[in-house]
Amino acid sequence: MRGRDWINQILPDELILDIFRHLESKSSRDACALVCKRWLRLERLSRLTLRIGASGCPDVFIKLLARRFVNVRNVFVDERLSISLPIPLGRRRGTDHSVISALKIHSLAETNGTEDNETESYCLSDAGLAAVAAGFSKLEKLSLIWCSNVTHVGLRSIAEKCIFLKSLDLQGCYVGDQGLAAVGEFSKQLEDLNLRFCEGLTDAGFIKLVDGSGKTLKSISLAACAKVTDTSLEAVGSHCRSLESLSLDSECIHDKGVLAVAQGCPQLKVLKLQCVNVTDGALQGVGTCCLSLELLALYSFQIFTDKSLCAIGKGCKRLKSLTLNDCTFLSDKGLEAVAVGCTGLTHLEVNGCHNIGTYGLESIARSCTHLSELALLYCQRIGNFALSEIGKGCKFLQALHLVDCASIGDEAICSIARGCCNLKRLHIRRCYEVGNKGIIAVGENCKFLTDLSLRFCDRVGDEALVAIGEGCSLHHLNVSGCHQIGDAGIIAIARGCPELSYLDDLGDMAMVELGEGCPLLRDIVLSHCRQITDVGLSYIANRCTLLETSHMVYCPGITAAGVATMITSCTNIKKVLVEKWKVSPRTKRRAGSIISYLCVDL
Repeated sequence: MRGRDWINQILPDELILDIFRHLESKSSRDACALVCKRWLRLERLSRLTLRIGASGCPDVFIKLLARRFVNVRNVFVDERLSISLPIPLGRRRGTDHSVISALKIHSLAETNGTEDNETESYCLSDAGLAAVAAGFSKLEKLSLIWCSNVTHVGLRSIAEKCIFLKSLDLQGCYVGDQGLAAVGEFSKQLEDLNLRFCEGLTDAGFIKLVDGSGKTLKSISLAACAKVTDTSLEAVGSHCRSLESLSLDSECIHDKGVLAVAQGCPQLKVLKLQCVNVTDGALQGVGTCCLSLELLALYSFQIFTDKSLCAIGKGCKRLKSLTLNDCTFLSDKGLEAVAVGCTGLTHLEVNGCHNIGTYGLESIARSCTHLSELALLYCQRIGNFALSEIGKGCKFLQALHLVDCASIGDEAICSIARGCCNLKRLHIRRCYEVGNKGIIAVGENCKFLTDLSLRFCDRVGDEALVAIGEGCSLHHLNVSGCHQIGDAGIIAIARGCPELSYLDDLGDMAMVELGEGCPLLRDIVLSHCRQITDVGLSYIANRCTLLETSHMVYCPGITAAGVATMITSCTNIKKVLVEKWKVSPRTKRRAGSIISYLCVDL
């Protein structure tokens, strides 16, 4: 009631905190924090996660955050991202003025300093990690992505003070053996470890880590660590009995290391390998020892044969997900062995395995009836009959991805549409035999379809999109490169799919219909759309108030006036990609970091 505060008088802190934790969006939480001082204090107490990019003076910034959010459990720092400082530099009551002064000095230094100093100032250092350790003693998850200035000194601070640490991501960091040794010495609850692209690591440091933290480790990822060899994996096999997930991308790993893990880690459920020196012997060991394996992904193996998949099919009866990427010597025989032995398979991706053809996929259709996602990329030997069998046997299929499958056409898509009525996502790219007939069948039969991508399918036209608009409620549509699709098809989508939030490729008339029929649109890609002008752009900008991103390069009908309209009219806009010469100085000042430029030589 107006003039009376019933909420704060009745609800205790614990209940309000619980409500705040159920708010999904950051903007909603921020809005609650502005209601009153009590809610501001409680909202800060409810924050469990912080995400930090390459912001100005991150070390000082973290000290400020640590004072405000004392219950944080998860900290993510990614220096690939550029995130502006979300605080004013003026004086405010209750603010740490020493911190603000440091930020002001840093801002002035950025303006007058050299490029090297500016780059250095954007990087988290050991001092920043020490601030994390001192300010977030309850830390459970720490992610440091490409933090190039962090060393073993800062990592030791984290290990010593954050005794509850369970997850550590050091991708692209140079922490060395001393840093890993400190983690092994102090982090006795560590479960997840990511060391992808960590230079400077050797077997010595890795072995010290698993010797100290191995009992609790459940997940390890290694990539491009040139001095981590089979010796380290032997230590994993000896100390990490609870390991459930292992991801390896290395030329220094051989059968010996993989076998040691297979024999020593009986609970292994996830195995991802991109190791050119691993052979059939290692996979045969996995098939014999890893009876709980649920996910297997094999990338760029030129020396694997069907013996590997036969061993997996014979031993890994719980396998649910299989990815085969550029495995040249695998054939239908191996895929058939997996199909017969692993009947619970729900996810299959075959990418560039040129010896796998129709017969192998037929085996999957007959045996793996609970398949829910199928991806076939660059599979020239898989034809219509194989997908027809999938349509007959895999009634629970929800996602189908087809890329450059020259032998697959309308007959296959019609079979999928009639047999897999639960299909929710269909992505087809450069399958030139797929045309209107197949997509019309999808519109008539797949009523749950929400995500449709038909990139560079030249035979698909407006007639197909009319059927989709009448039969499906799409959220996502991509028809880039489909030159037979015009305004009529997009208008049908606009009228039939009011929940559409992403669209690629259209013209002015379609823009008008989208503005009327799709108010939830958030992302729109207009690049290479020669029919679009400032008129259509203005209509979509004024009607689709939730729009967040717009790509509009190589659109000759869009001028600087259209770009200005997009910036000024879309209050939620976060990113606009456009040619630099189309942005006026005034629009540039108003947009700031919202605009990303594509440089085009005129």
